[in-house]
Amino acid sequence: MVDPKMLAMIFLINFAYVALNTIRFMLTMKGYRILAPLLSMIEITVYVLGLSLVLNRLDDPLNLLVYALGYAIGISVGIKIEDKLALGYIMVTTILPTNTAEEKSLPRVLRENGYGVTQSYAEGREGERMVLEILSPRSNERDLYRLIKEIEERAFIISYEPKYISGGFWTKKIRHRK
Repeated sequence: MVDPKMLAMIFLINFAYVALNTIRFMLTMKGYRILAPLLSMIEITVYVLGLSLVLNRLDDPLNLLVYALGYAIGISVGIKIEDKLALGYIMVTTILPTNTAEEKSLPRVLRENGYGVTQSYAEGREGERMVLEILSPRSNERDLYRLIKEIEERAFIISYEPKYISGGFWTKKIRHRK
């Protein structure tokens, strides 16, 4: 006989486990040395509880199916949570052709919008290029890309997450974690 309350509990527990797992992983990668382990204690407790509910009721395959569904939806929601939290910073390298008016205006506009910009010149296959190194909070990532493309749609953009930041424009703004 199908027990809807048990199915709902199995689903919700596994959903919560995967969402917590995603957040804990993100905190671990960002170096939150106290918060990540504390969250992992809650995560593993939820995991063991959910798994035991399913293992004790393997006679009904629907329990396993609901467990897997909770996992899948938890992954999806975890990705959305990670996007919303957008912890940390990104480093964006933008390469521009040097023969345009935008070459001069983009660094100025970015600085006026609060971005730290380091500007240099490099040699590309088709001649000289302007290279901009831009540090930004991850929460501003999409706005930064939009702003760059509004000014110079031919911009070549690469981004990555720096692990260590020291000195420069951002020193006073970055919260130090222990």
